[in-house]
Amino acid sequence: MKPTIKDVAKLAGVSFKTVSRVINNEGTVGKELQEKVWKAVKQLNYRPNLSARGLRGAASSIGFIYDNPNSNYVIDMQRGILDECGKQGYELVIHPCDASSRTIIQEILEMIDRSRVGGLVLTPPISENAEILDAITERKVKFVRILSGSEAPDNISPCVFIDDHNAAYAITEHLINLGHKDIAFLGGDEEHQSSGQRLAGFKAAMQDHKIKPKDKFIVPGSYSFESGVERTRKLLANGRGKPTAIFACNDEIASGTLFAARIAGVDVPGELSIAGFEDSPFSRQAWPNLTTAAQPTSTIAQKAASLLIKSIKQQASAGKSIASEGYYPKLIVRDSTCPAPGK
Repeated sequence: MKPTIKDVAKLAGVSFKTVSRVINNEGTVGKELQEKVWKAVKQLNYRPNLSARGLRGAASSIGFIYDNPNSNYVIDMQRGILDECGKQGYELVIHPCDASSRTIIQEILEMIDRSRVGGLVLTPPISENAEILDAITERKVKFVRILSGSEAPDNISPCVFIDDHNAAYAITEHLINLGHKDIAFLGGDEEHQSSGQRLAGFKAAMQDHKIKPKDKFIVPGSYSFESGVERTRKLLANGRGKPTAIFACNDEIASGTLFAARIAGVDVPGELSIAGFEDSPFSRQAWPNLTTAAQPTSTIAQKAASLLIKSIKQQASAGKSIASEGYYPKLIVRDSTCPAPGK
């Protein structure tokens, strides 16, 4: 027979209500009793009855909605959310979508009704779309947003924000300190706020160091390897002056830049320094390894899931302060950047 909550209570020497409070993370049980309960749970290999939990009205699953072409980003997000779901006894419903679809709001609301999730983890650009957020709020479904920024933009939900601006500033300043002035910036998809934040950080660093960015070196595009290849080919084919360094808005773009440089016979980093962003597997698998900014994607996702589940359990009342968490991607200097030619 499968162990029951009463079996756990008996082994731990506590009431079954105490076991329920511990398992549901209600925060009203002392540390010593919590340790006893979790020890008994592990010893008996006890698993909460999620279907019974659902019948009592508490959510037993959360949803992860995303629109992102970067498969490594999505995999890391899923891993982080699943880790937290596993700890808290929740199931995860994964829903990829096209944020630009004209029926995206209806699609998300139908997914909520069909899956009966208790809340949602939203990633850019879904998390930055005011109309989608309004529709979910009206449906009275809790959500946590992962956003680009240096602070929570409002208090409509818990959020996890990523300081792309200052991280991009640090990358740009690293290139400047190596003697580079002709630095190109390859942007990501414009509907993602991260692209705008990283461009703003790039421009701020250039301005603070009295360097005027050349308009032809700021090239919009998308978060993809192919976009990096195409734009870099055009930059390197320009006979009126080429960059000595390229700051790509993510590691996929930077990998495309590295590939295009190789095809063109340009030495990296001797003739062209390249920096990416996010510290994805692309940055570590490329040769030379890419200078980048480490973004702990799995940790960010796990924190978002933790905030969401806490919000679902607490049923926070209006006016109560809403938790948020910020992350600052850290500069990682690798072999793809070096002093500018002649320095």
